[in-house]
Amino acid sequence: MIKAAFLMVGLCFGAVPVAAQGIKIEQKISGLDTPWAMAILPDETVLVTEIDGRLLRFADGASHVVSGTPKVAENGQGGLLDITAARDFATSRTLFFTYAKPMQGGSGTALAAAELSADAQSLENLRDLFVMAQGSRAGRHFGSRVVEGSDGTLFVTIGDRGDDVKAQDRSTHNGSVIRVNRDGSVPGDNPFVGQDGILPEIWSFGHRNPQGAGLDFQGNMWVSEHGARGGDEVNRIQKGANFGWPVISYGRHYSGAKIGEGTAKPGMEQPAFYWDPSIAPSGLLVYSGTMFPEWDGDIFVGALKFNYIARLKGDPLVEAEQIMTDETDRVRDIVEAPDGAIWFISVGNVAIYRIAAK
Repeated sequence: MIKAAFLMVGLCFGAVPVAAQGIKIEQKISGLDTPWAMAILPDETVLVTEIDGRLLRFADGASHVVSGTPKVAENGQGGLLDITAARDFATSRTLFFTYAKPMQGGSGTALAAAELSADAQSLENLRDLFVMAQGSRAGRHFGSRVVEGSDGTLFVTIGDRGDDVKAQDRSTHNGSVIRVNRDGSVPGDNPFVGQDGILPEIWSFGHRNPQGAGLDFQGNMWVSEHGARGGDEVNRIQKGANFGWPVISYGRHYSGAKIGEGTAKPGMEQPAFYWDPSIAPSGLLVYSGTMFPEWDGDIFVGALKFNYIARLKGDPLVEAEQIMTDETDRVRDIVEAPDGAIWFISVGNVAIYRIAAK
């Protein structure tokens, strides 16, 4: 097991001036409203979701709204959320989305798929692949990222929806990472298939609000998730594992009260890394090293608080660097482009930026 690491962000330990790293940051897209996620296609076209339900396409200096997106429940943190292009997009034109779906009892996290039309003006054959079992009127903790696994299955992160005890209740999807096949069916090797009272889509549980997710080059899934007051985590997801929320945590309730039973309990996983105080992590990238070989395999996490991008490396993980500039104002999403450049969404600046070598 990877041991937990600890960092007081307020000390800015490891923060290195961007200029010293041989990188440049340039604005690529502006004129946005409420951007949440982006996907960069093989031809470097950029697709951007906005929480109000719009999907925008940017290519060759022009932009337009792509029609055919699902009807979303725009409620607090809910709306149109993540977007991921299938690895075979060049031939299938398939896109995967997560969104807050209107449903009985309020809304819930859902996973949908569609094909981008040949003229890139609309989505075709939109269909839900997964909808969480119970809706809620709470407007928080939807998750929500979708990652295509190395075997073609799909992982979706789901928050506890503000009902923390449900993250330990496997008869609900709250506070879990779920795994489904590309057609929405349940893989037979999911850990809880056939077990009474447990939803078969669940891959791991005990999560609070995982808003970042990415795959490393050994096929391992990593997530970043919000703690309460302190205790934001990076976790290496393992099949069937319990990540402890709300029984264990390195944070406290916003009231200052103790959370659960402490920081450790048998049968519950320790984070690979955690922050205290919280940085509000959203967006996670495991970098390939294509443009920056020295960053090969490093994990980048965007911070909605303290306005920087964290670069983590090593085993155990440590925060090796903070990329902190005027551009890194509330970083919501972070992705790697085909050329190895790193793109990120700043919701503070309502813009998208590209990090490249000088």
